[in-house]
Amino acid sequence: HRIEVHVLLESDLDGFLYISTGLEGDVDLQFLLQGGELTKVKSDSWQKKRFYRLQEDCETMWHESSKIFRKNNTFSIDDIDSVRQGRESEGLLKYTDDSLEDCCFSIIFKGKRKNLDLMASSPEEAKLWVSGLEKVITHMDNLNSQQKSEHWIISCMRKADKNGDNRMTLKELKHFLRQINVEVDDTHATMLFEKCDTSRSGTLEGDEIKQFYELLTYREEIEVIYGKYALTDGQMSAANLLTFLKTEQMASWSLEDAENFIEKHEPDQTAKQKKHLTKDGFLRYFSQKEGSIFNPEHQPVYQDMSQPLNHYFISSSHNTYLMEDQLKGPSSTEAYIRALSKGCRCVELDIWDGPDGEPLIYHGHTLTSRVLFKDVIKAIKDYAFKASEYPVILSLENHCSVQQQKLMAHYMISILGSALLTHPLGNEMPSALPSPQELKRRILVKGKRLNKLDAAFNNNNTEDVDSVSEEDEAAEVKESDQKTKPKKSKIKLAKELSDLVIYCKSVHFNSFEHAKEKQAFYEMASFKESKAKTLADNSASAFVHHNMDKLSRIYPAGSRTDSSNYNPVPMWNAGCQIVALNFQTPCKQMDLNQGRFLPNGKCGYILKPEFMRNPDFLFDPNNLTKAPWLRRKTLHIMVISAQQLPKLNKDKPKSIVDPLVRVEIYGVAADRASQQTPHINNNGFNPTWNRNFQFIINVPELAIVRFEVEDYDTASANDFIGQYTLPFTSMQYGYRRVPLLTQSGGIIPSAGLFVHIMALDN
Repeated sequence: HRIEVHVLLESDLDGFLYISTGLEGDVDLQFLLQGGELTKVKSDSWQKKRFYRLQEDCETMWHESSKIFRKNNTFSIDDIDSVRQGRESEGLLKYTDDSLEDCCFSIIFKGKRKNLDLMASSPEEAKLWVSGLEKVITHMDNLNSQQKSEHWIISCMRKADKNGDNRMTLKELKHFLRQINVEVDDTHATMLFEKCDTSRSGTLEGDEIKQFYELLTYREEIEVIYGKYALTDGQMSAANLLTFLKTEQMASWSLEDAENFIEKHEPDQTAKQKKHLTKDGFLRYFSQKEGSIFNPEHQPVYQDMSQPLNHYFISSSHNTYLMEDQLKGPSSTEAYIRALSKGCRCVELDIWDGPDGEPLIYHGHTLTSRVLFKDVIKAIKDYAFKASEYPVILSLENHCSVQQQKLMAHYMISILGSALLTHPLGNEMPSALPSPQELKRRILVKGKRLNKLDAAFNNNNTEDVDSVSEEDEAAEVKESDQKTKPKKSKIKLAKELSDLVIYCKSVHFNSFEHAKEKQAFYEMASFKESKAKTLADNSASAFVHHNMDKLSRIYPAGSRTDSSNYNPVPMWNAGCQIVALNFQTPCKQMDLNQGRFLPNGKCGYILKPEFMRNPDFLFDPNNLTKAPWLRRKTLHIMVISAQQLPKLNKDKPKSIVDPLVRVEIYGVAADRASQQTPHINNNGFNPTWNRNFQFIINVPELAIVRFEVEDYDTASANDFIGQYTLPFTSMQYGYRRVPLLTQSGGIIPSAGLFVHIMALDN
């Protein structure tokens, strides 16, 4: 049941545009369109039947609600992150019986929206719901930006046709323009209408609507570029396309590559037979990965994964169990699932003694809710390697009694099984950390250890219980970042738990000199953000060299009770690998983190530049005069236009955005820069700027480029519309489309920027 969507711009019998899903007769789709009754599960006492169905646009789910005056009983398929079959959420595990496993499923939404836990009347019906939803979600994900754009515009046209007569009056046309985020005065709207109303009937229908659509979606910048290279009977031949790609896009395509692209993406069959690309086909180029700003060669795992673990930046989460703030928010296994699904490879477990002898995870000395340690380990087992095959590190903050520590060790061994690393790789004592490649699909434990690693080879008889100094973070973070130095406390450590710590033994940091002399390769220190920033500011070169053969973990200050984040870039500049952030908080710092780990298959590991791995280089991010080997660049970015920016206030039809674009460079201090366009009044559909920006990039390997679109406001701070962040080294040159993401990191369908990128040696 392969789904294909064709947006047909033609006159049907009723003279209106229509959408064909290509799924006529598909059993799963017909089931969703018909809908059915499901039990919505919120608690033990709140389990109520509700009717759900897919609307005819095949992109919106409608559901029954008990709230009479509720305005919106729908949610978009685009808002769904995934569908989980079975009792795979905390709510279903807690509030439903084991016997109902096959009847249950959960809809997981993007962003902070709570999961929707549902129960069908039979396992067969549950399978139909899950397979149908997954099919529609996959279809929406597979649509390119041009198809989504066409789909969205036509959907808005349908909504504007209030009486459903497949004709558009002038009033309906004005309503439609406001829906798509364009404010035009009455004179201009009337002019557009009269230009298309060739029949002088007072309504647009059939070919007149098609003409209006083409007039509306006309893009002058595409017309100019296409006209320059369409030199074969007014169209682009494969040779013309190749000339464009080599001249403008710096692409290393062959003539055969150009012909294959035309064969795959040209919508006009006559042109395709001639191996020609029409303007519509050319526009589709920019909606494919080949026309995106992100280099498709960096999309899979492409880096050398055989270097020692400490040679990589590692995507890392702080207090992973928290869904919200640090004081009273909920703790949940769902937080671990979401972090791991985003490619996070180091998660934190803050473990305390629980009642009935069961260890619990929560933020100690606060009102945050609690979750069972064993449930978290089960979630990690199930989701550790769905987004990435590379190793996951469990950073343990152990506050438990010896008895519950033994139970922790038992749960990790019994639940994680062979995935848990319980012995160093090989038969001899290693001298360096293993690589991500060697540790594929393995789970490592970071924590305190009673003895040295070589004890794992010589059967050293360590005491079953001994005292160790408490982890730095455990001592310091609870002090809410007070300037007074916390007292170091001792905790009893069970041998069973100690023995699970192999390559990530937690130790206290004294100085770089002490670490060079005393710290073993498998020992690592954790640094509070303020301490790490001081070292990065004042001893950056020493920090970089320390991280060439040691792992370092950075964590947020205890004063960040709102789960805000620090800037991770200075920590990466100092070579720190495990820069832990609050993944639950949408913010610019998380945008930078997601951008840093966007390439290399989003696998959570990014190979550090050679000058941060090779001790022969004397790299100091704060003093670049000592680095003549740096390949400096001058980056030219032209922000040309934007397409189909979302309305921010959908409840007010006349509320139209006034967009501006800000381009920011993050990296070493010398590269930090920001420039912005002026704002465009009342046009979120197709604003045009044609503004040129220039940036000097001293260290391209560490530079990150961020595009942010904002809604200008004269009276208060601008509102966020969308953003896209990626490493400088992963950008493609030439004319490129920049997709836009929401604050929570989800793609904004149809929306994007059109830019021109060029970087020259400096």
